Amino acid sequence: MIKKLASYIGQYKRPSILTPTCMIGEVLMETLIPYIMASLIDLGVQKGDTGAILRYGALMLLCAFISLLFGIGGGLFGARASAGFAANLRKGIYDNIQTFSFANIDKFSTAGLITRLTTDVSNVQNAFQMILRIAVRAPLTLILSMIMCFVTSPRMSLIFLVAVVFLSVCLSLIVRMATKRFSVVFERYDDLNASVQENVSAIRVVKAFVREDYEKTKFNKAAEKLYNLFLRAERVVIMNSPVMMLTIYACIIMLSWMGAKLIVVEGSLTTGDLTAMFSYVMSVLMSLMMLSMIFVMLTMSAASAKRIAEVLDEKASIVNPEKPLTEVKDGRIDFDHVTFSYKQGSGEAVLKDIDLHIRSGETIGIIGGTGSGKSSLVSLISRLYEVTEGAVRVGGEDVRSYDLEVLRDKVAVVLQKNVLFSGTILDNLRWGKPDATLEECMEACRAACADEFIDRMPDGYETHIEQGGNNVSGGQKQRLCIARALLKDPKVLILDDSTSAVDTATDMKIRQAFREVIPGTTKLIIAQRIASVQDADRILVLDEGRVNGFGTHDELLKTNAIYQEIYETQTQGGGDFDKPEQIGGDQV
Repeated sequence: MIKKLASYIGQYKRPSILTPTCMIGEVLMETLIPYIMASLIDLGVQKGDTGAILRYGALMLLCAFISLLFGIGGGLFGARASAGFAANLRKGIYDNIQTFSFANIDKFSTAGLITRLTTDVSNVQNAFQMILRIAVRAPLTLILSMIMCFVTSPRMSLIFLVAVVFLSVCLSLIVRMATKRFSVVFERYDDLNASVQENVSAIRVVKAFVREDYEKTKFNKAAEKLYNLFLRAERVVIMNSPVMMLTIYACIIMLSWMGAKLIVVEGSLTTGDLTAMFSYVMSVLMSLMMLSMIFVMLTMSAASAKRIAEVLDEKASIVNPEKPLTEVKDGRIDFDHVTFSYKQGSGEAVLKDIDLHIRSGETIGIIGGTGSGKSSLVSLISRLYEVTEGAVRVGGEDVRSYDLEVLRDKVAVVLQKNVLFSGTILDNLRWGKPDATLEECMEACRAACADEFIDRMPDGYETHIEQGGNNVSGGQKQRLCIARALLKDPKVLILDDSTSAVDTATDMKIRQAFREVIPGTTKLIIAQRIASVQDADRILVLDEGRVNGFGTHDELLKTNAIYQEIYETQTQGGGDFDKPEQIGGDQV
């Protein structure tokens, strides 16, 4: 894990090396100052030698100034190294997420990935900066101060040894207790982020059902739980301060008592030496305190580092073959006894022994009840998921033989959940073809019947779309997504219930335009309305992950019970099967 994260230091190796170098220089200068001060007192102040006072005073100022320069350098280099390291980590995590298949993404919750990119990376960044600076400074200060104590007075140094042993025992207990408690804390961040994410993304539903109070209560519970966990951990950490102060005051009393005895009674210690010892005792004990805080910080960041490494180590379950095919010949689709489950090898199969053969340029309607496997079926065509058994072929070749970018460029999917991005309408359309001209975009919009509302907008194709497409209706959003897919000039076009929010007349116009604009493209139309699929070349009826029927509208009306039931429900019953209400052509 450490080796994996360290590889992301990258171009910031130089400041990462210069930071501890500066810390070493700073500590050396700070350690010399008390030793020089002892000489200033003994050889200058007590003897009344003004020249010695000036010489040693100037030397102390020089050491302090050099120490200051090293400290500034350490701070600047440390900030640059840690910020750069965090930037590389975030980029690495984000880039790896982009390679994930749907199966990989299903392993991590959205809230969990956001926590890893934000809170967890910040914790690791702070720990990295502390390692470069404090983790070098504290032990070096401790060692050098102990050496100088023994040089100054070996007998009085025994006080430090006792203090170090006592503090080491106390701090190790504190760190051990804090480690257990902090390891639980960051797992709870996911719950908090999930609460915020769900509330913000579904704010319209929350307000429509007047559930603000419920959402507040849910958030407050998550925040309260996180607060209590942090409080339990911090109660242990704050024990650092009283233990440290007890040790410091005990050392000062012992130094004063023993120092006075050595100076007055035995005369084996000078006043300057005692002053230096007081300075060194503070350095030793404060170094121990810093070390304890480093252990606590590393404990907190260890859980974050592990969570980050999990994402970085995750390998995409769907990758390119060694020698991928770079051309999709046509839109022929074959399902060769396909079985599929979302949990490969362990989950219940959602598609079972699917054996279908679709000719290039054919229009296929797909219909079935909720949970029948319609979306799962079409997800296998563009290899968004991998089949569990059997094979899916496009253009006569197994989809696993294609370059992923080539395959997905030629198999355009308009998903059930339509997504637009912040930017202009033109920006969103060019997701389908980055170099598309305005004329090409307008032609695609005419085929998708999107030009009807775009032309009424004051800014036309330059109209700004808010995040998530919140300033356009459901039907308008669907038509823009269809136009975006048409710009890809696909061999296969999949509409996953993508006209549910437009009225029947507009739906018919779009299907008619498909026959005129992309006659050679294979079209798969998932729908809940019989009207959306009845003029298709053939219609597939799915039921509980199996093919229940496959034929023309007239054939299925005569032979297929499920299709007959849906047809009767929507025609004789006067409503659509799972159909949203329509007003003015768009979903409400």
